[in-house]
Amino acid sequence: MGTILFVLGGARSGKSRYAQARAAEAAGPGGRVAFVATAEGRDPEMRERIGRHRQDRPASWTTLEAPRQAAEALRSVGPAADAVLVDCLTLLVSNLMLEAREAPGAEQAVMAEVRDLLAAARQARGPVILVSNEVGQGVVPESGMGRAFRDLAGRAHQLVAAEADEVVFLTA
Repeated sequence: MGTILFVLGGARSGKSRYAQARAAEAAGPGGRVAFVATAEGRDPEMRERIGRHRQDRPASWTTLEAPRQAAEALRSVGPAADAVLVDCLTLLVSNLMLEAREAPGAEQAVMAEVRDLLAAARQARGPVILVSNEVGQGVVPESGMGRAFRDLAGRAHQLVAAEADEVVFLTA
């Protein structure tokens, strides 16, 4: 049964770097690390950001692009990997929310995916590290969609934190 480490923190707090170090440590020398990436390069700035993140990861790591269905991606690599890193939960929530915004039940769809991701993490051979951005300590978003995202991400974070074996909050 896989263990779950939840790494939560603010923007530019070092979450990804910390999570990468923990994944490498958990896998050990020569170990297999799988990286499940949830970002989508929808604009030039995001594509550049994704490129920087790719450069930061060791070339030996297996990367799966999973802007949706991250649980399915985790299940596909979990049995073979010594550690799995999913970065990041807030982008997954955002992607699912944007996809379902016209459909009723967006919250149910997002929470179902998060529950499925946690179940897949428990089935993994090694530890699974989930990274997410803390969204509730800043200003209240101006738009209704922004507030809905903040609330939904917060509920997802509570669910993951309750299930995780360890929660780390980074500020810098």
